[in-house]
Amino acid sequence: MKTSFLLSIALGIVIVVSVLMVWTVLGAADVWNSINQTVQDVVGGQDASTFDIEDYLGTRRVVGFTMIVAAVDVVLVTAICTLGAFLYNMSASLLGGVEVTLAEDN
Repeated sequence: MKTSFLLSIALGIVIVVSVLMVWTVLGAADVWNSINQTVQDVVGGQDASTFDIEDYLGTRRVVGFTMIVAAVDVVLVTAICTLGAFLYNMSASLLGGVEVTLAEDN
Protein backbone atom coordinates (compact mmCIF):
# COMPACT_ATOMS: atom_id res chain seq x y z
CA MET A 1 0.00 0.00 0.00
CA LYS A 2 2.84 2.41 0.82
CA THR A 3 4.51 1.83 -2.51
CA SER A 4 1.33 2.27 -4.52
CA PHE A 5 0.52 5.43 -2.54
CA LEU A 6 3.91 6.98 -3.29
CA LEU A 7 3.72 6.04 -6.96
CA SER A 8 0.21 7.44 -7.28
CA ILE A 9 1.36 10.70 -5.61
CA ALA A 10 4.14 10.92 -8.19
CA LEU A 11 1.63 10.23 -10.97
CA GLY A 12 -0.66 12.98 -9.64
CA ILE A 13 2.20 15.49 -9.63
CA VAL A 14 3.14 14.50 -13.19
CA ILE A 15 -0.46 14.97 -14.32
CA VAL A 16 -0.75 18.46 -12.81
CA VAL A 17 2.62 19.61 -14.16
CA SER A 18 1.95 18.24 -17.65
CA VAL A 19 -1.47 19.93 -17.88
CA LEU A 20 0.07 23.20 -16.71
CA MET A 21 2.81 22.91 -19.34
CA VAL A 22 0.31 22.16 -22.13
CA TRP A 23 -1.88 25.11 -21.11
CA THR A 24 1.18 27.39 -21.00
CA VAL A 25 2.25 26.29 -24.49
CA LEU A 26 -1.27 26.83 -25.82
CA GLY A 27 -1.30 30.31 -24.32
CA ALA A 28 2.12 31.13 -25.77
CA ALA A 29 0.99 29.88 -29.19
CA ASP A 30 -1.90 32.38 -29.04
CA VAL A 31 -4.50 29.63 -29.43
CA TRP A 32 -7.01 31.36 -27.13
CA ASN A 33 -7.08 34.55 -29.18
CA SER A 34 -7.48 32.48 -32.33
CA ILE A 35 -10.48 30.68 -30.84
CA ASN A 36 -11.98 34.00 -29.74
CA GLN A 37 -11.51 35.43 -33.24
CA THR A 38 -13.08 32.35 -34.84
CA VAL A 39 -16.13 32.60 -32.58
CA GLN A 40 -16.47 36.30 -33.39
CA ASP A 41 -16.27 35.56 -37.13
CA VAL A 42 -18.84 32.77 -36.97
CA VAL A 43 -21.35 34.34 -34.59
CA GLY A 44 -20.82 37.98 -35.47
CA GLY A 45 -22.74 40.80 -33.83
CA GLN A 46 -22.29 42.52 -30.50
CA ASP A 47 -22.62 39.33 -28.41
CA ALA A 48 -19.57 37.74 -30.02
CA SER A 49 -17.28 40.62 -29.05
CA THR A 50 -17.80 39.89 -25.35
CA PHE A 51 -17.00 36.18 -25.70
CA ASP A 52 -13.72 35.07 -24.12
CA ILE A 53 -12.78 31.39 -24.08
CA GLU A 54 -10.56 31.90 -21.05
CA ASP A 55 -13.67 32.59 -18.97
CA TYR A 56 -14.56 28.94 -19.49
CA LEU A 57 -11.16 27.30 -19.97
CA GLY A 58 -8.83 29.55 -17.99
CA THR A 59 -5.59 28.26 -16.55
CA ARG A 60 -6.74 28.54 -12.92
CA ARG A 61 -9.95 26.63 -13.63
CA VAL A 62 -8.24 23.85 -15.60
CA VAL A 63 -5.39 23.39 -13.11
CA GLY A 64 -7.89 23.36 -10.24
CA PHE A 65 -9.93 20.66 -11.94
CA THR A 66 -6.74 18.74 -12.68
CA MET A 67 -5.79 18.85 -8.99
CA ILE A 68 -9.18 17.42 -8.05
CA VAL A 69 -8.77 14.65 -10.63
CA ALA A 70 -5.23 13.95 -9.38
CA ALA A 71 -6.44 13.70 -5.77
CA VAL A 72 -9.19 11.24 -6.75
CA ASP A 73 -6.63 9.38 -8.84
CA VAL A 74 -4.32 9.01 -5.82
CA VAL A 75 -7.08 7.46 -3.75
CA LEU A 76 -8.33 5.15 -6.50
CA VAL A 77 -4.92 3.98 -7.72
CA THR A 78 -3.79 3.27 -4.15
CA ALA A 79 -6.92 1.24 -3.43
CA ILE A 80 -6.85 -0.66 -6.72
CA CYS A 81 -3.14 -1.48 -6.49
CA THR A 82 -3.50 -2.65 -2.89
CA LEU A 83 -6.46 -4.84 -3.80
CA GLY A 84 -4.62 -6.19 -6.85
CA ALA A 85 -1.56 -7.11 -4.77
CA PHE A 86 -3.76 -8.83 -2.18
CA LEU A 87 -5.63 -10.82 -4.84
CA TYR A 88 -2.38 -11.79 -6.57
CA ASN A 89 -0.83 -13.00 -3.32
CA MET A 90 -4.00 -14.96 -2.46
CA SER A 91 -4.08 -16.67 -5.85
CA ALA A 92 -0.34 -17.38 -5.68
CA SER A 93 -0.73 -19.05 -2.28
CA LEU A 94 -3.68 -21.13 -3.50
CA LEU A 95 -2.29 -22.11 -6.89
CA GLY A 96 1.41 -21.96 -6.19
CA GLY A 97 3.79 -19.62 -7.88
CA VAL A 98 5.81 -16.60 -6.94
CA GLU A 99 4.59 -14.56 -3.98
CA VAL A 100 5.45 -10.89 -4.13
CA THR A 101 6.09 -9.16 -0.80
CA LEU A 102 7.49 -5.68 -0.36
CA ALA A 103 9.01 -5.04 3.04
CA GLU A 104 10.97 -2.19 4.52
CA ASP A 105 14.24 -2.54 6.39
CA ASN A 106 14.08 -1.85 10.10
